[in-house]
Amino acid sequence: MGGMGRLKSYLWRYWRRYLRGAFCLFGTATLVMWIPWWIREGVRIIEHGGPVGDVSYYVLLIIVAAVAQGIIRTYSRSLIFNAGRDVEYDLRNDLFAHLQKLPIAYYHSQRTGDLMSRVINDISAVRVLLGPGILNLVNAPLYYLYAVVLMLSMDVRMTLAAVLPYPLLIWAVRNFRGKILNASLKVQQQMSELSSHVQENLSGMHVVKAYTQEENQIRQFAGLNQDYQEKNMVLANLRGVIGPFMQGISGLTILIVIWYGGVRVIDGDLLVADIVAFIAYLNILAWPTAAFGWMLSLVQRGRASMERLEEIFKVAPEIASPPAPLPLKFSEGGIEFRDVCFVHDRKANGQAGLKEINFTLPRGRTLAFVGRTGAGKSTLAQLLPRLYDATSGEIRIGGRDIRTLSLSELRRTLGYVPQDPFLFSTSLRRNLCFGRDHVSDEEVENAIRLARLDRDLEIFPQGMDTIVGERGITLSGGQKQRATLARALLLNSSVLILDDCLSSVDAQTEDEILKGLRFILKEKTCVIISHRISAVKEADEILVLEDGQIIERGNHQELLQQGGLYADLYRQQQLSEELDHI
Repeated sequence: MGGMGRLKSYLWRYWRRYLRGAFCLFGTATLVMWIPWWIREGVRIIEHGGPVGDVSYYVLLIIVAAVAQGIIRTYSRSLIFNAGRDVEYDLRNDLFAHLQKLPIAYYHSQRTGDLMSRVINDISAVRVLLGPGILNLVNAPLYYLYAVVLMLSMDVRMTLAAVLPYPLLIWAVRNFRGKILNASLKVQQQMSELSSHVQENLSGMHVVKAYTQEENQIRQFAGLNQDYQEKNMVLANLRGVIGPFMQGISGLTILIVIWYGGVRVIDGDLLVADIVAFIAYLNILAWPTAAFGWMLSLVQRGRASMERLEEIFKVAPEIASPPAPLPLKFSEGGIEFRDVCFVHDRKANGQAGLKEINFTLPRGRTLAFVGRTGAGKSTLAQLLPRLYDATSGEIRIGGRDIRTLSLSELRRTLGYVPQDPFLFSTSLRRNLCFGRDHVSDEEVENAIRLARLDRDLEIFPQGMDTIVGERGITLSGGQKQRATLARALLLNSSVLILDDCLSSVDAQTEDEILKGLRFILKEKTCVIISHRISAVKEADEILVLEDGQIIERGNHQELLQQGGLYADLYRQQQLSEELDHI
C-alpha cells in the first residue's frame, strides 16, 4: 500500500462526516452563488425605476442568505477540520504502535530525531491536508461550477470572455505541481536532519562539554539551519510566484468583463446589472483562484509527508508472534539451544556472531557465560527474548521453539537486565514499577534491598519519588544498573537474564547483591553473563565463549583444572585485585 493509498483507508473511516461536510459546502455554495443573481435583479429594478418594496425583498433575501451560509459554513468547517484531526490522531497512534513492533535492528539504522520529525511534523502536515486542504479542494470546484453555470445563463459571450485567462491556471498547476512536491519533500527531510542534530546534541551534552566542542556544534547547527533555510526559501519562492500569478489571473478576468461588458452596455447589448453580477461572481472566485497556489502547496506538502510516513509503515516487523501461538509450558522443560548461529549483519561480511551454540539449561538451574569483549555473550542473551532471531538453529523453552510462542508471553517469562541500563525521565518509583500495573510496597522494598539500592535512597532528595532525569542522568552508572536490576526482580519472571548488569558496581557491592540473589535464584532459572569470574563461579555450569563459539564448559573448579581461557581470566582478575589492594 502506497502513502496515498493508506491515506484513503483513513479517510474511509470518517467518510460520513466528510460527506456531511461536503453537503454543507454544497449548501453554502448555493447560497453564496445566488447572492450576485439577486443583486442583479435588485439593480435591474433600480435601473427601471421599480418599487422600493421589490428592492427591499431582494435585500432581505441577500441578508438571510449571508447569515445562513455563515452558519452552515461554520458547521462544515467543524465537520471537516475535526475529521482531519481524528485522522491525525489515528495515524499518529498507528504509527507509534507500528514503531513498537519493529525490531531493534531497525533503530540501529535510524536517527531518533528523524523519527520524531516524522511522528510530529509530517503527521501535522497530513492533518492540514485533510482539514483545510479537503475543504478548499471541495469548495473551489463547487464555486467554479456554480459560477460558470449561472454566468452562462445570463450571457454566453460574456462568460467565455471572462474565463478566457483560465487555461493559464491549468498550465500553472501542471508546471508547479512537481516542483512544489520536490521542494516540500526536501524541506521535510532537512527538518529531520535539523531535529536529529538537536536531539543528539542535547542527549550527548556531557560529551560535547567534556571535549569542548560547543563552538563546533554551533557551526554544524548553523550549517544545517542554513541548508534548511535555503530549501525553505526555494519552497517559499515557488509559493510566492504562483500566488501572485493566480491573483493576476483573477484581476485579468475582471478587467476583461469591465472592458468587454462596458462596450456592450454602450452598444445597448447588455445591462449594467449584468456587469455588476458578473463582477460579483468573479469577486467570489477571486479567493479560490488566488489561493490555488496555497492549496497546491498544501496538497503537495501533505503528499510528501505521507510518503515519508509510508517509508516507516512499509517496514515489516521481522519479529512477531505466530498466527496461532502455542502455549508456553515452562514447567515441562528448561532452555535449550540447538545448533544456534547468528549473523550480525547479513549485508556486511557475513561473519557469524554466534556459531553452532549448543547447551541445555534445566529448569531451576543457573548457567553462566564468560569470555573476552566481543565474544558474543550479549548477543546470546538478546536471542532469548527474541530481540533478534537466530539466523539458523533452534532455541527451545519448555520443549517448544520460541518462534512458535506468543512474543508477549515469552518476554513476560524472561526478566532481562541488559548491560546498558536505561531509565525513563520520570520518578525512580515509576521506573522500578515499569511493566507492572499493581505493585505492593513490600515487593518494591524487597527488590530495592536485593539490588542494594536501599542505602542510596537515603541520599535521594525525594526518595522513591526523585525524578531521575533523561536516561537516568542524575544517577551514577552503578545506581542505574542496580535500578534496572530491581525493575527486573519486580517482574518476578520465571527466567532471569543478567547481562553483565553489575559491571559498574564495585566488587564488594556486587558480592553482596549476588549473595542476596542466591536465595531467590534457587526458585528461578538464571542466565548470568559477566566479565568478572567472581560473579559466575557459583553457577551450576559455566560456558566460555571465544569468537562466537563455546570453547570450554564445566563448573568453576573443572574449568580451573582445564587450564584454558577461563583459568587465564581468573588469574588475571586475581592479580588485578591484588594490585588494587597494594
